[in-house]
Amino acid sequence: MRKTTRDEATYRFVNALGRGALAALGVEVRTHGLEHLPRTGPVLLASTHGSFTDFVVLEKAAIQRGRYVRFLTRYDAWVPPLVSRAMDAMQHVPVDRAAPAGAYLTARRLLLRGEALGVFPEAGISHAFTVRALMRGTAALARETGVPVLPVALWGGQRIWSVGDPKPAPDLTRGRVVDVRFGAPMHVSPGDDVSTCTAQLGQTLTDLLEHLQLLPEHRPRPGEYAEWYPAHLGGRAPGVERGRILDELPLNALPPTWGPHSPTPAGAVPGPAR
Repeated sequence: MRKTTRDEATYRFVNALGRGALAALGVEVRTHGLEHLPRTGPVLLASTHGSFTDFVVLEKAAIQRGRYVRFLTRYDAWVPPLVSRAMDAMQHVPVDRAAPAGAYLTARRLLLRGEALGVFPEAGISHAFTVRALMRGTAALARETGVPVLPVALWGGQRIWSVGDPKPAPDLTRGRVVDVRFGAPMHVSPGDDVSTCTAQLGQTLTDLLEHLQLLPEHRPRPGEYAEWYPAHLGGRAPGVERGRILDELPLNALPPTWGPHSPTPAGAVPGPAR
């Protein structure tokens, strides 16, 4: 559907600001599997969430296919009046965990209108940098609308700004590498079980994410105290059990039956951190 002038102009402006910030930091955003993202038509982008920069990075990748992604995000982003007007103009969707029905209906309307909708089904950032418990809303939307789910893994942005124990300040070191990996689309049929499909999504996201985490350029240096790298791969981020304590998980999230499952490869030599 053709977007309004105000919508497109606002989104172009905000995208330019985001790309400018990434350029100022010398961030290299690499995309993989971009051909899976359709240039037109409705699609649900279900992404891992490891950094506060994920929105900027994912949209930078999607704009290469001419897509303006409408994100579901926390409602408190609408508190500052100027930000609120911009978020509305870009047609992002505020989510109140205590009353999520309104966000679901708005998301459904956007999909039926042919938009690309971005969701972070973990409903927050995983302190362990693994795929934590997932909300079932993504699978429910896909089942009701027939729209394909496109799994996406992001990795590298956690070194710029993310959670921690305690929460770290943003790291403005130049020259970081951030990878965006699009997987093959998943389809949810009308008779499919939402919980089963959500578990399948969790496994797919885990596979995509660990593929990126094991790239040489994303591994810590030998002996480096890497709080930004998952414990099960040899980093010093909180382990999965500790992460579940630190994460603010919604009560109705589906507990993980997926990963982590990739140990540090025997004899592997970590590549240079960037």
